Amino acid sequence: MTIADAGDSALLLELEPVIDPAVNARAIAIAAAIAADCVDGVRDVVPTYRSVAVHFDPLKTDVERLRERMSRAVQSLPAPREGSLIEVPVTYGGEDGPDLQEVAAFAGLTQDKVIDRHCAAEYRVFMLGFLPGFAYMGSVDERIAAPRKATPRTRIPAGSVGIAGSQTGIYPRQSPGGWQLIGRTSVQVFDPNREPASLFAAGDRVRFISEPRTPEPSNPRTPEPSNPRTPGIRSVTVLKAGLLTTIQDEGRWGHQDRGVPVAGPMDRYAHRVANALAGNSPGAAALEATLLGPELRFEQTMQVGVAGADLSASIDGTALPINSARTCKAGSVLRFGERRSGTRAYIAFDGGIDVPAVLGSRATHVVSGLGGIDGRALKAGDVLALRESHEAPGKRRAALRVPNGGARLRAMRGPQDDYFDDAAFEVLERTRFTISPQSDRMGYRLRIPDPGSRIPTARAGSPGSMISDATFIGGLQIPPSGDPILLMADRQTTGGYPQIATVITADLPLAGQLAPGDWIEFTLCTRAEAIAALKELENGV
Repeated sequence: MTIADAGDSALLLELEPVIDPAVNARAIAIAAAIAADCVDGVRDVVPTYRSVAVHFDPLKTDVERLRERMSRAVQSLPAPREGSLIEVPVTYGGEDGPDLQEVAAFAGLTQDKVIDRHCAAEYRVFMLGFLPGFAYMGSVDERIAAPRKATPRTRIPAGSVGIAGSQTGIYPRQSPGGWQLIGRTSVQVFDPNREPASLFAAGDRVRFISEPRTPEPSNPRTPEPSNPRTPGIRSVTVLKAGLLTTIQDEGRWGHQDRGVPVAGPMDRYAHRVANALAGNSPGAAALEATLLGPELRFEQTMQVGVAGADLSASIDGTALPINSARTCKAGSVLRFGERRSGTRAYIAFDGGIDVPAVLGSRATHVVSGLGGIDGRALKAGDVLALRESHEAPGKRRAALRVPNGGARLRAMRGPQDDYFDDAAFEVLERTRFTISPQSDRMGYRLRIPDPGSRIPTARAGSPGSMISDATFIGGLQIPPSGDPILLMADRQTTGGYPQIATVITADLPLAGQLAPGDWIEFTLCTRAEAIAALKELENGV
């Protein structure tokens, strides 16, 4: 057993590097014991195949005390619980299972025999990830354990049942994917309006039952806000949506064990400043505008705060300096122009945006369809209702760090630094990476100018890939290509690439203001340096 740093805001407890029901049962039991311990500042406890990730607030959690509690949980481990047995009806083959014939050919069996074998087993839910409610189940009968498809599909219907080697699972919503699709179920495996939202939990047991075709499952959807305006409610009308404008609060903590990403602002400090300028608490829902801002009309008088990237904001033609606030009259229009610096601007209105909280948060996660307005970015014609305002508006704040063309980011080694040798870390620290166009709120794909100096994926004697494990915001994944992926706010909760280092919390806002084409350099630091930097940043906000 080892406990590794995952930046300054998480620890990863690792057991034996195998996919084994007994090891997984230990991980689940350890996670339950840690969660029950209620250490101050802990936000999420996430069991995986063979590890436990603990996410926490680095300014509230005594990390050494947390390490001691995690070690104690291993030593005084209670007996693993037996998970619930869940039966899932499936329609196999045909348009519901377009790959059943391919799996049958792989196995040298008839399609009916493949179905029989898939239904004969009782599967264990090892962990959840990829999408909210997506359960990684095993183990599939070796005879029908067909590998992933060579070319993933861009669209897989919700409820599709797939096989990928020894694993089987159900796609909770329409998404891309590379598993072999052998059937489909009408059971809704994830519904944010249900308690619990996920049908499955780690440790549960699942049986599939072959049944005739049933009605098509629907993706879970969050309610639309009042639209058009409700009399007496203060509101803002979206005239133009901008390139990508979403509603964000501080994020959806407490559900990563069910595969639910945190989301939240890419630059959480600019988000906080905008809220303070508008007279809101730090966690109020505000807008995040990327590169090209929206055009908004205020239907009543309100206080507006703008912070973060300088996207040339103006109200009724009068410039609104970045990191400042203004009282706007009914009918006034906020517009944005050219990008001067940074990538993401934050727009807060006194009271905050009033949309339904989904799993405790209003943050939008577009890939999962959660939060905000129906889980999507804004579009023209949307009407944003505002909550009642109780706080006094803030004053102009000191400018935050907004990069212009690139940034040097500090990072801590780990959590999988033992997969890499000293040469890999030398490449990491001496290279100027470029953010590729294939980058978004989930993560930045980084390019290396010299293909001959890519980061080697593993030291001699270590596997080049690993068992899927927990991911961390700021985690720097190294896939087999050697080109890093920097995980950001909308990252999936699990992934299959080792993370050589993790960007510290104090520098994540800086990373969140970068855009494709910008450069990144990394420098390694200690936990003590990371906490000192975070305290300095907190004092300046």
